[in-house]
Amino acid sequence: MDQGTQFLNLLKNQIDITHVPFSARGSRLLVYQEPGQSRLLVKLAERLTCLDPDPEAYLRRPPFIRSLAFVDEAGDSLEFEINTSPEALCFQTRIGEFKVAFQDNHTLAIGLPPGMTTGVKFHINPDMRFELDTGGEIKSIRNFAYKTNGQVLKNHAAPEEDGYSIEFLVRADEDCTVTFHISSSFDLQHQPLPFSEITANARARWQEWFNLAPPVAESYHQTYACAWWVMACNLLSPMGKLGYECTAPSKSTYIGVWLWDSAFHAIAYRHINPELARDQIRAMLAYQLPNGMLPDAIHDEGIVTELGHPFHAEVTKPPILAWAAMKIHNTSPNPDFLKEIYAPLSRWNAWWFKFNDDDQDGLAQYNHPYSSGLDDSPLWDYGLPVESPDLNSYLCIQMRSLAEMAEALGMTEEAGMWRSRAEAIVQRMIDDLWDEESGLFRAVHDEKPIPVITPFNLLPLWTGRLPEKIRGRLIAHLKNPREFWGEYALPTVARNDPAYDPETMWRGPVWANINYFFIEALQQTGNDLLAKELRDKTLNMIMNQPGIFEYYNAETGQPPPRAGGMFSWTAAVFIDLAIQATASQYITHIPQNVPRDVA
Repeated sequence: MDQGTQFLNLLKNQIDITHVPFSARGSRLLVYQEPGQSRLLVKLAERLTCLDPDPEAYLRRPPFIRSLAFVDEAGDSLEFEINTSPEALCFQTRIGEFKVAFQDNHTLAIGLPPGMTTGVKFHINPDMRFELDTGGEIKSIRNFAYKTNGQVLKNHAAPEEDGYSIEFLVRADEDCTVTFHISSSFDLQHQPLPFSEITANARARWQEWFNLAPPVAESYHQTYACAWWVMACNLLSPMGKLGYECTAPSKSTYIGVWLWDSAFHAIAYRHINPELARDQIRAMLAYQLPNGMLPDAIHDEGIVTELGHPFHAEVTKPPILAWAAMKIHNTSPNPDFLKEIYAPLSRWNAWWFKFNDDDQDGLAQYNHPYSSGLDDSPLWDYGLPVESPDLNSYLCIQMRSLAEMAEALGMTEEAGMWRSRAEAIVQRMIDDLWDEESGLFRAVHDEKPIPVITPFNLLPLWTGRLPEKIRGRLIAHLKNPREFWGEYALPTVARNDPAYDPETMWRGPVWANINYFFIEALQQTGNDLLAKELRDKTLNMIMNQPGIFEYYNAETGQPPPRAGGMFSWTAAVFIDLAIQATASQYITHIPQNVPRDVA
């Protein structure tokens, strides 16, 4: 059995479509089951700011199709039991099996039980209405066509206050299909394929995807398969402002692509498709502002470079693209790509120091809490701007990565300049942010230390350039179970800090991407056993849950209610750590008589 088939088998009935959508690579169509009902709904993974300019309006928008039911010849809804897999949904009813699969990115296909008069009924919301003081507006969402390769017996559409109710009955022969085609185009022509061909094509696409993944130890297989499913499902095809195939953090909760998320996605994709990995970086650099700033996010209809909440300011995300780019290059060298991105990333680095260093002390600051990626961290409770050790650690890592790029491109003097600047920013953090009494680096607002302890106060460990005494004190904090260590580590606020809340986003839960930084930091500083322990804690925490989530309660390991599901950077981190862990197991068990370089 090939790996693709094995992973498809592992994922049977592992996708709970009441919580996460059934979708496909590149598609913006999301299929859910209405909780507790034998009905489905279809949402659109699109912001559609042309309908409502509020950047989070998509979270409140009603489904495009709701109350989708399978019906018998009398038009009565059928109860069903569902079986899920990546390539198809199967619904067992008293008259036979209905199936749902993707014919293509814009077309959902429903397979009908053969030899029956049967079909579907559903409600569609094609328009959005807005009441204004001076009247009102009606705006179109998307265009819709339904079609069958069977014999149509009934096709009735009844207008209702918020759309249309449609009943569609078909005499189903063998391989009968009903298609739902949803598109921005007015040309809705499409041809329903035989359903067996649709499912065979869908299965082949998933097998091909899973077969690309590097093998890992068997203990990781279940979650590893799920992680690669998440990475494919969250891919968005190019459309509008999105010029490359890119990954959303989660099609169910975060629509668009975000700056620092893209770095983690690229790190995972480098294992199966280095060009897809590079495109995650290209997509962000395509909208670099003239002053060098990179956008916070990109979606089909626009780019996000400023936000009005909690106050109005420019918004970006932490500078880690150069670090990710070098991971791609070290896996699959491509000097042309380094040449393509070197100047834009250099301009981005300059932007941080030119426009985000009010006191001109050589340390950059956050001017908006969301630019940190740590939206509601207590580090911002005392006001902005904040000079924070995490930001300046990222800049150190970025400049070291730019040094590696310059060296690979034959620019020896520039490489030396970047290394000198990376060393200098570490010394500035020691001079200005190190708190000898507490033994950690402090974030500072209005030249006053912020009295909150988070792992971001320890992140200069990642620079690998700290004196041994400082390094030892940071690791002591990291290993302290009253602060950060424990069965579930690392909480994003110290457990003994008054601001600690293990249920609320960045105020205490464990985030896999932050653990990834510290695993690498510990590896770089020679703390291999501690790095392995943190890696194993991270892998086990993710494996202990039936899905892959945005963040995890630091006390229970459970995802809090507001944690997003099918979350891409958690999946990406799991993939890379599982590959690392498998490689280390292999190296550990090399027979003594086999030369290490051969093995």
